[in-house]
Amino acid sequence: MKRRDALKLGFGAAGATVAATQAGAVEIEQWPDNAAEGLTQSGLVFPDTFQPSIVTDPSPFVEPFTAPLNIMPLAEPVDPDTLDPAPEPARHQRYDDFPPQKFYQEVLSEFRWKYHWQPPYGDGTPDVVGKDGDPDIGSWHWGFNGITPGETYHARYGEPVFLRRINMLPVVGAGKVQFALPSPTIHLHNAHTASESDGIPQDFFNPGEFWDHHYANFPAGSPNGWSAYNTEIMNTLWYHDHRLDFTATNVYAGFSGFYLLFDERDSGNERDRNRRAFRLPSGKYDIPLILHDVQFTADGQARWDFFLPDNGDQPNPEPRPSPVDVGNSQGAPDTFDSNRLQYTTQGMIGDMVTVNRIITPYLDVDRRKYRFRFLNGGPSRLYRLRLRIVPGDGGDPYYDDWIVLSNDGNLLEAPLVESTLSLWVANRFDVIVDFSKYSDGDKIQVWNDLEIRDDGAGPTGYMLDDENMMPVMEFRAKGEKVDDPSRIPARMRELPEIDMSEVRRERLFVFDYDNGLWTVNGRLMDPNRVDAKIEQGSAEIWTFRNEGNAWAHPVHTHFEEFQILEINGRPPSAVERSRKDVVSLGPGDEVTFYSHWRDFFGKHVMHCHNVVHEDHAMMIRWDIVEPGQGD
Repeated sequence: MKRRDALKLGFGAAGATVAATQAGAVEIEQWPDNAAEGLTQSGLVFPDTFQPSIVTDPSPFVEPFTAPLNIMPLAEPVDPDTLDPAPEPARHQRYDDFPPQKFYQEVLSEFRWKYHWQPPYGDGTPDVVGKDGDPDIGSWHWGFNGITPGETYHARYGEPVFLRRINMLPVVGAGKVQFALPSPTIHLHNAHTASESDGIPQDFFNPGEFWDHHYANFPAGSPNGWSAYNTEIMNTLWYHDHRLDFTATNVYAGFSGFYLLFDERDSGNERDRNRRAFRLPSGKYDIPLILHDVQFTADGQARWDFFLPDNGDQPNPEPRPSPVDVGNSQGAPDTFDSNRLQYTTQGMIGDMVTVNRIITPYLDVDRRKYRFRFLNGGPSRLYRLRLRIVPGDGGDPYYDDWIVLSNDGNLLEAPLVESTLSLWVANRFDVIVDFSKYSDGDKIQVWNDLEIRDDGAGPTGYMLDDENMMPVMEFRAKGEKVDDPSRIPARMRELPEIDMSEVRRERLFVFDYDNGLWTVNGRLMDPNRVDAKIEQGSAEIWTFRNEGNAWAHPVHTHFEEFQILEINGRPPSAVERSRKDVVSLGPGDEVTFYSHWRDFFGKHVMHCHNVVHEDHAMMIRWDIVEPGQGD
């Protein structure tokens, strides 16, 4: 029997339930009343005869690896007395328990940004990128304190942070960035943070307003202190826009950045004399790298469209004579008229890969170890990254391995040697690259060999060969070997123990496509509807199921990490056996994991991090409630 048939017979009908198997668990409703016969959509309805803009009108070409990498500056604290009005502790859970030790302020604004030094992206001055050079040249952009990505935060466990974000964007219709909405909400992904500071989709603020965030910076489940061997320490986090219905466009417009957490083991000091310290590469040898793929107009402006609705080349599809049955769970027909053909709900991919918002940059590196923190910032493209070595002496190129330290924001139990990095949207991998083994003049290049559908919905199932791989960035080994006190530790973070006796619920979430929109358990996102009430302090087992055979969903759940129990009936691999916050849910996949919900109350979300899917409207709301008030 196929799983889809089992869905219909077992729990696809209205009011069906799934029973938890752990001691003390009870039956819970998993399916909305309006889901009739299960989700039977077998494919996307987007017409195959139309091609997206990256095919019909590609971005202006520049030679890869000719623009310098942008490395974001570190955020600097401000004097709390300069904040006007002063912070209001009563607006934040546990503010007095974790009084801020550092205060920051960000201004969100619109400005020009040079993605490359060559025209039409820049003013033609070699190596002049970003905010430098002619202020009247560059793509109109949004960002934090005048840059994109935003400043990198170096935070520490035990040092709570207060951060005020001030919206100085132009009002709707007044700005140069026309595809985004100037009412953001900034989410710190995947911080252990109270709801009111999390940056959930409902908490947006308009031009002229501000939003205050309190980041307590303590490990999940350990608010009263922790040891050096705490198993729930995080390291690589990031912040990005999460505005309801406009996350994809607002992140694309520039709202993303890094927030790095350190403790006494991952201390950010490669010369640390503490015997417990990992002594990973630090300072200028610890570099965060965020990938965004972008599409550009002929004059070098970042654009968000699928069929060029803003430059006069309109599609002219033949309208359907009558609505057709597309097999959604409600049985509703779909006209899919010509107006809808000018926008995609499947995904948005660009033909230029940017790293830290520079098109395929290069970086001169010393011949020693570096720590790179790779992040896929979206909106929709998935990557499989490879290291290609081009010897400086003219020898044949070859491929080398990555030394992998982390999966998502959490260090592994031990470093792994991997030939590729599967980087889905919002995934992070910290890696070590030891340039001491390469020669002066060698070029160490990063390429993507994962082919994705032109509509951005998911992978094609094929890999790109050497001639067709996408360039990402290049490292250039320079000079003699240098002193390198950093290390690659033999062991890192042990995993928390999984205690099945704590499990109170099992929940099933089915991801599908219905009538042109993306659903979870047959429903669209409603921020006023609570889809799961989770009792504080409890553990649950969640299963994610992808009912599609042509699309992929990097699914993110806020607030706490989880541990994968099973992927399509098999145990997780070595790199999957970690604490994670994003599930890579490929076509037909089913993933089950274990997680806790502790320390705070309030509303949060779970959603697809192909943020075009999130915006249309593949997301649920779940709340942490008092014990005894759960569903």
